[in-house]
Amino acid sequence: MAAMTKLTQIAIDGPVGVGKSTVAKLVAGKLGFAYIDTGAMYRAAAYFFLEKNIDPDDQKAVCENLQDLRIRLDEKQRVFVNDDEVTPKIRTQEISKWTSVVAAYPCVRAKLVKLQQDLATKTNVVMDGRDIGSYVLPDADLKIYLDADVDIRAMRRYNDLLAKGLKSDLEEVKNETIIRDERDMNRKESPLIKTSDAVLIDTGNKDIDEVVAMILSEFKRD
Repeated sequence: MAAMTKLTQIAIDGPVGVGKSTVAKLVAGKLGFAYIDTGAMYRAAAYFFLEKNIDPDDQKAVCENLQDLRIRLDEKQRVFVNDDEVTPKIRTQEISKWTSVVAAYPCVRAKLVKLQQDLATKTNVVMDGRDIGSYVLPDADLKIYLDADVDIRAMRRYNDLLAKGLKSDLEEVKNETIIRDERDMNRKESPLIKTSDAVLIDTGNKDIDEVVAMILSEFKRD
């Protein structure tokens, strides 16, 4: 019987606005790995509850209705909630505001983490999020932690929203970024942290190609 080939896992973590998704997608493409956007999953969950008129602040109601939620990502990075594509709908500022609230609930995290871990057992993956290296894939072959000053991250988010034709206010985006950081870093269930074995990369003064090149260099070094 032939020996099984070990699958490779790359975990990329960091707060909102550091470019995780863009970087992770490019790294996955360069290596021929699957890209898994865990942030999109939590956005999809927030979207689901808002669409069902369930108050995301009501943890009991969220957990009671969680069994009705099904999330799927396809190879084109399209996001489906209960078979309906919601890819553009989950990128609004309203969804962003509620995503970190829903993501803090243990019931939501348990369901989505299991899905993420199952996906990582099927193929080589690059997975980005806020607790990938610390909790979802603690034995990942390479862990990266991206960071940047909050003003830079807020400006990036603001420009992204404008590029999508969504009205936005820079100060409001900055305030929401600070609030999301606070929730992500201080939640009881797998908070956002930099693990001791993660490589720190400040993306504030680097373009996307530079960050991708640094990660690929770290991967080859390993």
